[in-house]
Amino acid sequence: MFTGCVEFDLLLPEDSRSLKAKRSYVRPIVAALRRFDVAVAEVGDQDLHGRSTIGIAAVAGDNLHVQEVLNVCEQHVAGRPEVELLGVRRRLFGPEDE
Repeated sequence: MFTGCVEFDLLLPEDSRSLKAKRSYVRPIVAALRRFDVAVAEVGDQDLHGRSTIGIAAVAGDNLHVQEVLNVCEQHVAGRPEVELLGVRRRLFGPEDE
């Protein structure tokens, strides 16, 4: 079994100065990422206006499939015109990591 996780550090538009406005940007991104059969949540910067950290986890029987799923998710987030992708942190775990 192989597990991969990735964190996206996002800069939100200037009009996201309230938590309600921030949610209006984060929720559609999280919902869209769920289409890729991954676990996804806002995992950081919840109290900061204008910033968000979204985490994704994927599990599969082979390493290549996990990497492909994470790549598609990263391309999707990077392609969102309403946010700026500031950073990506990725980790992969396999059977030898016990």
